[in-house]
Amino acid sequence: MVILPLAYLPSVEYFTYLKQGNCTIDLGEHFIKRSERNRARILAPDGVMDLTVHVCKANRPRTPMREMRLDYSKRWQHQHWGALTASYKASPYFDHYAELLEPFYQHEYHFLVDYNWALLETLCNQLGIAIPNFSESYIDATEEDLDLRPKQKEGSAFVAEPYVQVFSDRLPFTPNLSIVDLLFAEGPAASAVLAQSLRGK
Repeated sequence: MVILPLAYLPSVEYFTYLKQGNCTIDLGEHFIKRSERNRARILAPDGVMDLTVHVCKANRPRTPMREMRLDYSKRWQHQHWGALTASYKASPYFDHYAELLEPFYQHEYHFLVDYNWALLETLCNQLGIAIPNFSESYIDATEEDLDLRPKQKEGSAFVAEPYVQVFSDRLPFTPNLSIVDLLFAEGPAASAVLAQSLRGK
């Protein structure tokens, strides 16, 4: 079994595991700041950009993910949608997916878990991936499990199948960004790119 955290606009690697199946998302874990739980990486005109969802009391240790409330004191939704639009409006499939994603930057959710889960369901549906299992209580990983909950280090061993990114004329291919980078670039073919990455694992 692959154990995953519930992430914000998860990475290509994350969705490769979801496509493979036998994944469980742990909703019973504790929040880890500066992790994929509230941070995504996209490709901006000047290179990689982090998008961070603001949450209340992010520095409080051992806070259950279920209790993390979203903080709207700063206009992060407006900033994120502005960054996504500025970065990807010229990509082939931005307009195709924009109407599905834009509401997530207009409506307020109370909890990070609810926000991330609704986004995940939308993305899975577009990629033809089954909604993964989830656990409300913390999962004790066994030796046979692949536990991806610990904070991921830079330089993942994951090898992504290359595709033509929006700024390919000026920037080298940047692997393992948010799944939206792949969706905006490849559209319905994104699932095939995930399958290629899966075969390369």
